[in-house]
Amino acid sequence: MQNISSYSSLRDAIQLLEVEQGVKSQLFKDQLRNTFESLKPINLIRKSLHDISSSPDLIDNILGVATGIASGFLTRKIFIGASGNVIRKILGTVLQFGVTNVVAKNPDTIKSVGQAILNLFLRRKDPKSEESGI
Repeated sequence: MQNISSYSSLRDAIQLLEVEQGVKSQLFKDQLRNTFESLKPINLIRKSLHDISSSPDLIDNILGVATGIASGFLTRKIFIGASGNVIRKILGTVLQFGVTNVVAKNPDTIKSVGQAILNLFLRRKDPKSEESGI
C-alpha cells in the first residue's frame, strides 16, 4: 500500500475501500442466498433426482441390485416352498443372500448368459428350411 500524504488522497483511498467493501458485501450476500437456496430440502431432492436420471451407471447399478434381490427372493421361495423345516429355512436364507450377491455383483455376465440362452431358443432351425437348403 502507498503512503498517503494528503487529505484528498486519504479521502479517495477511503472511498475506494468503501466501494470495494460494498461490492464484496453484495457478492457475499448473493453467495449466502445461493447457498441457502441450494440447501432447501426440495432443491436437494430435485438435484439428487437429476443426478440419478443423468447417470446411466447408477441406473444400471440400481437395476442390477434390484434384479439380485428379486432373484435371491425367488430362489429362497423356490427352495423353501411350503416347508416348515427350520434348517431348510436357514439354508434358504443363506442361499438367498448368496444368489443376491452373485447376481448384484455380476449383472453384465448374467445378462450376456441370459441373452445367449434366449438366442438359442429363438434360433431354432426350421425343419422346412433345412430341407430346401436355405
